[in-house]
Amino acid sequence: MERITIDVVSDVVCPWCYLGKARLELAIAEVQDQIGVDINWRPYRLNPDYPKEGVDQKKALAEKLGGEERVAQAHKMLSDYGREVGIAFDFEAIKIGPNTLDAHRLIHWAMIEGREKQDKVVAALFKANFEEGRNVGDHAVLLDIADKAGLNRSVIASLLASEADRDLIVAEIKAAQEMGVNGVPFFIFDQQYAVSGAQTPDVLANALRDIAKAKAEARSGLN
Repeated sequence: MERITIDVVSDVVCPWCYLGKARLELAIAEVQDQIGVDINWRPYRLNPDYPKEGVDQKKALAEKLGGEERVAQAHKMLSDYGREVGIAFDFEAIKIGPNTLDAHRLIHWAMIEGREKQDKVVAALFKANFEEGRNVGDHAVLLDIADKAGLNRSVIASLLASEADRDLIVAEIKAAQEMGVNGVPFFIFDQQYAVSGAQTPDVLANALRDIAKAKAEARSGLN
């Protein structure tokens, strides 16, 4: 069985990234008999200038998208797409547009303990923000998520209270931007093939099949 590593560059306040995660999982389920997939979650910040306490989400979105009507249209489309993949977007519940630097630090620390814990943390952050309207910039929310994912609450609390790994996250985002990532989600397969945007499950499944085939052919050519 071929194994493929996917680095997913995303932000936990990006609805297309949440959609992309669900679609990727469907694609992986489709090819799991032939291909093994390892996922690494990589940071990106859509709103790096937001203050630590966050902003008024509705006001900020209306300014960004050009009015409340545009926001409503975008939310309806995303809600429809979400229903197709089991996401219950509740945009009305989101009051705070958070600064996501600390959420990305938590994702990084979860990865140190393994991909399974990292995936649990990422899934919980998306759900907290988009389905429960919780502020994922709030340390109490982050600690609750860390705890439920099986991370050591007191260790995470002391890390969050420190400056640990802030520069690392910022540097990783800068490196991604220098590599050409200027929108998310962005999928990097085996550090050499890139797919941009929340593509449908069939597009992602076909990409996995094509890369697995190319790897198998390259290996047989070496033998």
